[in-house]
Amino acid sequence: MYRLVFTQVLRRFDAEAVHRLTVSALALLARLPLLKRLLHRAFAPHDPVLRITAFGVHFPGPLGLAAGFDKDAACAEAVAALGFGHVEVGTITAHAQPGNPRPRLFRLVPQHAVINRMGFNNDGAAAAARRLRRPRGVPVVVGVNIGKTKVVPESGAVADYVAGAKKLAPLADYLVVNVSSPNTPGLRDLQAVELLRPLLTAVKEVADATPRRTPLLVKIAPDLADEDVDAVADLALELGLDGIVATNTTIRHGGETGGLSGRPLKERSLEVLRRLRARVGDRLVLVSVGGVEDADDVWERVLAGATLVQGYTGWIYGGPLWAAGIHRQLARRVRRHGMKSITEAIGRTA
Repeated sequence: MYRLVFTQVLRRFDAEAVHRLTVSALALLARLPLLKRLLHRAFAPHDPVLRITAFGVHFPGPLGLAAGFDKDAACAEAVAALGFGHVEVGTITAHAQPGNPRPRLFRLVPQHAVINRMGFNNDGAAAAARRLRRPRGVPVVVGVNIGKTKVVPESGAVADYVAGAKKLAPLADYLVVNVSSPNTPGLRDLQAVELLRPLLTAVKEVADATPRRTPLLVKIAPDLADEDVDAVADLALELGLDGIVATNTTIRHGGETGGLSGRPLKERSLEVLRRLRARVGDRLVLVSVGGVEDADDVWERVLAGATLVQGYTGWIYGGPLWAAGIHRQLARRVRRHGMKSITEAIGRTA
């Protein structure tokens, strides 16, 4: 039914307009306690075989929503009620900004892909912090993804990230430093180890100083050379980070300017995951994102060494209950393999 609605109706409308309408509808749902709880009871992952503990945080299932959808922490509870095991909000910058000019979001339907050049449009860290302080009506693990304000020069990047982290780290179940979006000029340059070290060191000091010590991860691009992937992995170990999110969107495509997500990213994202697992083993939590479309993809990422998996474009093409369906299939698969927990599958083919 959803596929018919998507092909006959939704794809005829501007992609960003549909996105904004969807977020608004979910934000409304998040303010309806009874309906939210009913949906959570019906669709959120509750099967004990899917539970995972990563960096001290308990996740009801391995599949979460990647950053980029809930940019302002407006609807995380509603997203969790539809079946996601965690929600990564953002990317949030220290200061509010409008993002890049429109149009800036494009569907590539035959490839099950999306190109975006949004440019971290968001209401800023203070506004997101106000929303994150609200009591949660249903259980939800919320990660917060932070980025650099566009007008801030590279020389001020560390202070800018720290300003955002100070507002958001105390309210996050985990914090992600995003240095890999292709839509903020110069941002990806911060992935170079000589620039990344002082940035992560400063943000880690903020995360470590929160009352519960907020876990810290870094998100990297799929376009890094293999030796640079190794260098970031070594740096994460050196600094005592909790994990790596791999990967962001790719600029290696022939379409509109911007970052490509979805099915075309699948192969490279899996390559980066396998390389990271070979480099760090189980010393870091690896979160795999990029080209995840179904339960087979999630299972493959877990076997390759991912503790957690994220999707976003797959949800666009899969429909509202996409995550709930994948979690049900994963639970059956875990039992079919004679395992008591999906954690037994992590890294089996690494």
